[in-house]
Amino acid sequence: MKRMLILLLLFPILTITAQKSQFPIEKQEAVKTVLKKYTAMGIPGLALTVYHKDVGFWSVAEGWSNVEEKIPLTPEHLFYLQSVSKTYMAVAILQLYEKGKLKLEDPITQYLDYPWLKDKAGVEKITIKMLLNHTSGLPEYNTDPILVSKIIQNPQEVLSVEYLLSHIAGKPLEFDPGNRYVYRNTNYELLSLIADVITGNHITYMEKHILKKLGLDTTVYLSKSNYQKPLNITDAYWDVLLVGIPANVSKLQRANVASMKGDDGIVASTKDAVIFMKSLVSGKLLKPKTLELMQDFVMDEEGNKQYALGIQYYDLDTTYALGHSGGGIGAGCVLLYLPELDSIVFLATNFNTMMDSPIRREAEHLQMDLLMALFL
Repeated sequence: MKRMLILLLLFPILTITAQKSQFPIEKQEAVKTVLKKYTAMGIPGLALTVYHKDVGFWSVAEGWSNVEEKIPLTPEHLFYLQSVSKTYMAVAILQLYEKGKLKLEDPITQYLDYPWLKDKAGVEKITIKMLLNHTSGLPEYNTDPILVSKIIQNPQEVLSVEYLLSHIAGKPLEFDPGNRYVYRNTNYELLSLIADVITGNHITYMEKHILKKLGLDTTVYLSKSNYQKPLNITDAYWDVLLVGIPANVSKLQRANVASMKGDDGIVASTKDAVIFMKSLVSGKLLKPKTLELMQDFVMDEEGNKQYALGIQYYDLDTTYALGHSGGGIGAGCVLLYLPELDSIVFLATNFNTMMDSPIRREAEHLQMDLLMALFL
């Protein structure tokens, strides 16, 4: 029955293939209807790019980049990738693995010598691969109340990775390394430091070997040196008072994202994000065997795929997707590759998707409604 449903899903794509011209008008209108529905709920803006090999790229946006000045949102605006940045970081690490610069089974203490890391019993067991697939057992850095207070009371200050991670000091491992999967941003912050040790500067490395290599001219890795430049980044909104009226938190959002490395830090146009995923799955960034290794998923107790090396598994009932989602103080997105539909989708918003709000609860079916509009 499930295979039959997948075939039914594939039929619209086969129809598109026959046209070989543009994304079908009826599907464009269906997607626009979905976006209008959800911006009417109070989401400031939504933007999307979809790719299929027989029709190419199609992009659309709805709502506002800046609500106060009524500046329309466009797909050309730069959107915060948030945790989708982890996939980019994983690619950089796996490229270094291919070049023989590191081994995935190397203990992280071979590269890192910080007191707030080495104060944990069992830390010597943690490998680079355990950071990549979130099986390290390390605690979360960004939930520490002292750090949260620092960020809230100094919203425009860009903090160092070392300072962020110092807030795991004195906190034990949550479980024996390699024993189970628990998603922690700490893992990818540490990967950025390991990449710094090997390359001298992981941002410079990624700019050369990923962004420039693919011609991603509208993708920027934010840092203290560039985050305040005019980069056409969409404004960011958060329903702080939980009353259904988002407030502009752009300055806080920019500084916060510029502080985080490895687990966050990148902004991109919707098309650039799709080009990155298209290049990844087509073998332009990694060798076939490495790409296969990247999909070595950690399983839950029921045998369901959870997380691999910078890649999440999405069970969509009638088909599946590989990719990553991201959420932050004033933004959210999801980047999906649907192998059985031979399609890639990137959806981004300039609204807080990380914390609960009336708007978020009302919009909980946005992603599924959009996928249905695209492929049913």
